[in-house]
Amino acid sequence: MSTVNFSVPEDVKQAFNAAFQGCNKSAIIADLMREAVDRAESRQRQHEAIARILERRKHAPALTEKQLQAAREEGRG
Repeated sequence: MSTVNFSVPEDVKQAFNAAFQGCNKSAIIADLMREAVDRAESRQRQHEAIARILERRKHAPALTEKQLQAAREEGRG
C-alpha cells in the first residue's frame, strides 16, 4: 500500500471527517480516487470518439437538402 499526501481546504477536511466519522477513510479515499480515474478515462474515450466521428465526417459525401428529404421519406415508407 502506498501513502499519498494531499493538501485540502480545512472546511473540506472537516466536512469529510464529519461525514465519514467511524469509517475507514483510507478506503473511502481510495474508492473516490478510483471513481475519479474512471471518470477521467471515460471523458478521454468520449473525446477520442468525437474526434473519430468528426474525422469521418470530413470524408462523408455531402448531400443536398433535397437528397436528405428524399432519404427521410424513403425511410418512412
